[in-house]
Amino acid sequence: MLRVRDPFRRAQVAIAALFCFLGFQYGTWASRLPTLKTQLHLTEAELGLLLMACGAGAAVSFPLVTVLMRRLGSRRLASLSALCLGLLLLALAAVPDYPVAVVIVGCDGIAVGCLNVAMNAQGAALETAYGRTAMARLHATFSAGSLGAALLASGVNTFTTSLAVHFGVAAVILLLLVGFAQTGLLTEDQRQEPAEKTARRRLSVPSRMTLWMGCAMAFGTVTEGAMNDWSALYMKDVLKAAASVAPLGIAVVSVMMVLARIFADGWRTRWGDGRIVLTGSVLAGAGLAVALLVGGVVPALVGFACVGLGVAAVTPCVYVAAARQGPEALALVAAMGTVGLLAGPAMIGFIANAGSLVWGMGAVAAAALLVSVCATRIRWVPVAEN
Repeated sequence: MLRVRDPFRRAQVAIAALFCFLGFQYGTWASRLPTLKTQLHLTEAELGLLLMACGAGAAVSFPLVTVLMRRLGSRRLASLSALCLGLLLLALAAVPDYPVAVVIVGCDGIAVGCLNVAMNAQGAALETAYGRTAMARLHATFSAGSLGAALLASGVNTFTTSLAVHFGVAAVILLLLVGFAQTGLLTEDQRQEPAEKTARRRLSVPSRMTLWMGCAMAFGTVTEGAMNDWSALYMKDVLKAAASVAPLGIAVVSVMMVLARIFADGWRTRWGDGRIVLTGSVLAGAGLAVALLVGGVVPALVGFACVGLGVAAVTPCVYVAAARQGPEALALVAAMGTVGLLAGPAMIGFIANAGSLVWGMGAVAAAALLVSVCATRIRWVPVAEN
């Protein structure tokens, strides 16, 4: 870390370690859900409730995050929540029964909510302090962390099925990531408000623009989550794709999102956050809608690619806009995003059950288009040169 002389790059790499940490931590325990299901003798419904406990914990963390951000700042909150996530991973490896597992996963969700807000506050502060775009690439490292977790799970499983061994190795990696981040995190948040103004804000309701940001984040995460959970099933059940082809839906979305996030900071500099979110969400919604109307495997893959490309920059841009409104706005927007990620797949399931999966995927396209509506109501601050 100390060899990176450019202070912007040094801070960027440190903050990226936090994004990678969160993707790796979540991907690690999510990759072992089948083992947890077997060891705890869970039904499908119980496993679903276990997953909802994590999302619910993150969703209800908003009041706590607001207080902790005000008292600790994003740097200390990021470090504290990251350490908690590492310990919770070890606790999950030794969980004795289902009720305890629900409590641990719920606490994990709360810690995820804290780290999510803190690291995005760091990313927004980095852009403001140095006048350079960085948030999209930071979000790309979250995907890289998830990929790394999947690869580690595959490698460990070739030698042992022990959760303790797997999560122990993962905890060491997480500890290294936290230590790597410490020397480069920003010491001051983007905005420091006077104490009397902060006191007044505690009793205030969210502004209209903050609510528009939250809606944009919620609809964006509905789109992301639903595509990850339902695209393969759409390929298999509706389009009758071969078993070897059906998973390509998820792969296309994921690859396009990672690639888009790598290049999106340059696009933000050139065209601005508002235009990127508006154009991208229209591309995602319209591309998926056309693919559903045309039918067929190839049009579906093209439509999925449009979704991955179009929504990739939505969450980074909205996080930056929310962070500029202060920690309360950022915490609320992050919580609404988590609600969208949690409710999205279930919503598509209800629609598919009432009608068909085509209608369910149509709802995903509608959610993407609703992001564009929200984008027109947000006051976007011009980004600086990258």
